[in-house]
Amino acid sequence: MSVDTARQTHPRAWLILALILCAEIMDLLDSTIVNVAAPSIARDLHAGTAALQWITGGYALTLAAFLIAGARLGDRFGRRTLFAVGAWAFVACSTLCALAPDTPTLITGRLLQGVAAALLIPQGLGLLQEAFSPGDQGRAFSIFGPVVGLAAVLGPVLGGVLVDADLLGTGWRLIFLINLPIGILAAVGATRIFPQSRAESAPRLDITGTLLVGAAALLITYPLIQGREAGWPDWTYAMIAGGLLTLGALILWTRLRLRTGRDPLVQPSVFSHRGFSGGVLITLAFFGGTFGVGLALTLFLQLGRGFSAIHAGLTATPFALGSSVGAIIGAAVLAPRIGRNTLQLGNALQAAGLILTLIVLARTQMTVTSWDLALPLLVWGFGIGLVIAPLFDFVLAALTENEVGSGSGVLNTLQQLGSATGVAAIGTVFFATPGYLAGFERSLQLGLGITVALAALTFLLPRHARA
Repeated sequence: MSVDTARQTHPRAWLILALILCAEIMDLLDSTIVNVAAPSIARDLHAGTAALQWITGGYALTLAAFLIAGARLGDRFGRRTLFAVGAWAFVACSTLCALAPDTPTLITGRLLQGVAAALLIPQGLGLLQEAFSPGDQGRAFSIFGPVVGLAAVLGPVLGGVLVDADLLGTGWRLIFLINLPIGILAAVGATRIFPQSRAESAPRLDITGTLLVGAAALLITYPLIQGREAGWPDWTYAMIAGGLLTLGALILWTRLRLRTGRDPLVQPSVFSHRGFSGGVLITLAFFGGTFGVGLALTLFLQLGRGFSAIHAGLTATPFALGSSVGAIIGAAVLAPRIGRNTLQLGNALQAAGLILTLIVLARTQMTVTSWDLALPLLVWGFGIGLVIAPLFDFVLAALTENEVGSGSGVLNTLQQLGSATGVAAIGTVFFATPGYLAGFERSLQLGLGITVALAALTFLLPRHARA
């Protein structure tokens, strides 16, 4: 019997799982809850449209830039240590956001929150593998789906409740203060309960590669957000070109590290597979379109229709419910039976939901109600769920066993980067279009175009997902 097979489940394994889920919930809430609070933040801090895009998308941007580096640090110096450090840092950054007296401070806090999450979130998988025996790991990981789905459903509603509650005059600041007890619990619990866990042969951290990833993300995202307010001067196009050149430099640096026998940030061989390269484009476009249109929906409901934060959150509940149910059906039922047709069915339903939303808006204009949007949002969300749950399994099926680890890191990074660039790009389209209704319709049309492109790109993926 191998050592791995003989490993027993840690006596406090289920408590370890609960603490890791605390971290996951903080991350999920901070990815969604701020959208609902954005209009309140804008009114209180007199934030401009570009500042709102930084507040909503900045977290995902820095999380994407440092996610792989955070995983490497945990492999080398211990996942328990990095989890605790990341949790304490998340608490500190959430406090900074909650106490922010102005927009620059809040943006800084959000960017630092993303860095803290990059130290915290990647440690969970390795810790669970250490805490649970091979026989119990399936039960442990099966809990993730429902918890993630519940957080997705409750995130917008919880955001609305916290903002409208205005507890002790905190207003929108409560959405950050709620992280404090959760983060402190996770940090203290990790220090006292978690086993020390690190990779047996951890790769060295590629500092230069990490900095190049961060620089490229910033050079591309910054002009997308600031360009509209600045009138698209020459420096915006120069920065985007500089970002693309930086990506080229990253490729050259990666090859150099391989030739000299050092560990690169990303295994470049993953991009030699057509299915994975296609999956890269799908991941960027899918998460960009989803988060970008989601932000436009929240802004239209609150700024255009004048809904309160909780009203806007409740209006989005059919979307959250649809995506949660779709995720379960897509991963557990359809993907094993009909393969990548699951993704294509999901894309078709996304398109149908967006078209239905446009039809409803054309009929109701600025009198649209939550009930009018319920069915379109439910259909759109169900389509999102069919794609979001099994997507990575289809992309990773294109890789060899030795490449899966590196490929997973790339996909998780691209998920966050796509979210940030989607907020930047579609947010820019929304604010650049005169009138909130027209801006939302233009955002929906852009999301529809992305969905059609995704339907074509899915044919690049393997027919069946990785088990």
